[in-house]
Amino acid sequence: MFLRCSIRKKNGKLHRYWSIVENKRVWRGRVVQRHVLYLGEINSVQIGQWQESIEVFSEGAPRPEIRELLEEEMKAGTIVARQAHTGAKEVVRIRISEMVLRRPRQWGACWLACHLYEQLALDEFFEKRLPRGRKGTRWDLILCTLCCYRLIAPGSEWRLHRHWFEHSAMGDLLGEDFSLVEIHKLYECHDRLLEHKEALFTHLQERWRDLFNARFEVLLYDLTSTYFESDPPFAEEDKRKFGYSRDKRSDCVQVVIALVVTPEGFPLAYEVMAGNTSDKTTLKGFLERIESQYGKADRIWVMDRGIPTEEVLEQMRASATPVHYLVGTPKGRLSKLEGELAKRPWQEVREDIAVKLLPQEGELYVFAQSRSRIDKERAMRRRALKELLKRLAELRAMKKLSRDELLIKIGQAKGRAGRAFSLVSLRLPTAGETVSEETFHFSLNRQKLRVVRRREGRYLLRSNLCREDPAKLWEFYMQLTQVEEAFKTIKGDLAIRPIYHQREERVEAHIFIAFLAYCVQVTLSRRLRDLAPGLTARSVLEKFAAIQMLDVHLPTDDGREVILTRYTQPENELKLLLRRLKLELPAQPLPRITAAQLPSAEPL
Repeated sequence: MFLRCSIRKKNGKLHRYWSIVENKRVWRGRVVQRHVLYLGEINSVQIGQWQESIEVFSEGAPRPEIRELLEEEMKAGTIVARQAHTGAKEVVRIRISEMVLRRPRQWGACWLACHLYEQLALDEFFEKRLPRGRKGTRWDLILCTLCCYRLIAPGSEWRLHRHWFEHSAMGDLLGEDFSLVEIHKLYECHDRLLEHKEALFTHLQERWRDLFNARFEVLLYDLTSTYFESDPPFAEEDKRKFGYSRDKRSDCVQVVIALVVTPEGFPLAYEVMAGNTSDKTTLKGFLERIESQYGKADRIWVMDRGIPTEEVLEQMRASATPVHYLVGTPKGRLSKLEGELAKRPWQEVREDIAVKLLPQEGELYVFAQSRSRIDKERAMRRRALKELLKRLAELRAMKKLSRDELLIKIGQAKGRAGRAFSLVSLRLPTAGETVSEETFHFSLNRQKLRVVRRREGRYLLRSNLCREDPAKLWEFYMQLTQVEEAFKTIKGDLAIRPIYHQREERVEAHIFIAFLAYCVQVTLSRRLRDLAPGLTARSVLEKFAAIQMLDVHLPTDDGREVILTRYTQPENELKLLLRRLKLELPAQPLPRITAAQLPSAEPL
């Protein structure tokens, strides 16, 4: 290891930044460098502190000796001789008592991720589109590593370079060494991805149709946002902008991500938009992109309220090729139609579901209710309301409570109560008034409660599928949870945030890699649903991660070493899971023998 100094000129002044760097010898005798620790800028005060530390460690010497840390060339390499498949027989005596185990690394989850990546034929897809670099760089294998890393242990590219790759068996599985994850290659790989996005969507649709007989007649559409801790302002055309934040971080710039998935959860396409994009302006463009890529077909678009506009719905109804939709309606429209709906009888369409149908101007309004959903929502509302009233009573009974303290505590109670807070009418003390039973009291707003009770577990849906079974329309709308689950997985399990990239195109490439990892995870989840129901993709990856790979070094009498690279045998529970998933682990790698090392020269 050695110190590296990087010099940067900023505001007319030279700054020196220091890092601890390690040399690593890779294929064909090349030496690449791995950053071990970033020290930052070291000023004169810190240098003085270092010198004092060195003097303390040198206590007892006539005078402290301060040495510079210099880069040293590697003086001795290891010659690896792979076992030759010849007819000659060689007897090697091994000293078992001196056996050494080295380089334990995670193998099982990496192997499963690579297997799923190959099952989606992503290796073949990117091998054609990401050709080798001028120096033999395998950009397709770098992308595979980034995707598996995002699936197994998501983090920054810097962490992948410094830590994760060496503690995983990705190099063994891909037949590559540490040169694959040189830090500049990880970043440069991002610059080569976005041009293949449209082709990837088509490829994934074909693979899911072949693997799972997936259907794409019903498409679920929704949007989310992800934010950055970047410092604006950016260029005018940059997509990172302030807007409505679903993550409750309106203080940060963000981008909006639109996603289309099937009812089974297979993602079909996504788009990254500016952070200030309004939901209702996105649908028209997405419809055009889907039709231009996959052609016009009889599709049903399922969306939440607030996404389509009246203009877009009119265009969908007037389209020559049928474009059907099913969308939730805002509460304001329900209030307008409540009188007409009250006159119509409930129709039992299933044991748990009843509907009221209201045809209007080429559309069908479906007012649906689910008894189980009513019970669930009422239980949630009662629990929240009970806790809120109990807390308000406690606040009213507190002595010597100032008005400002009361407002803070009520704000905290409002955050915990959620929508139930609107069912309580409050009388708060004005500025200058003391808190007492006369200035602070509360009561239940029974009129609002009656309205809420009428709407619990009930939804007003709007569709141009006038002849479709109402129960089926209800099922389609409930499947919107698949999109919400996709966003939850991408933000949580795959940890798309934080995003450390500063360039806009690399931010989009980062989202592209997260989308790839989600596709691999969806493939695993779909297989689990058929072969091992009850298990989640994350739990299976954790079980496979228990399989480790290590190098067994066996010294011989003639000064050589036999090196056996072996993965540990799975436990009985994992063997059962392998059988259920119809997976078979590959054969153990072949052993190799190292030549005897030459004695090092005596120092002069």
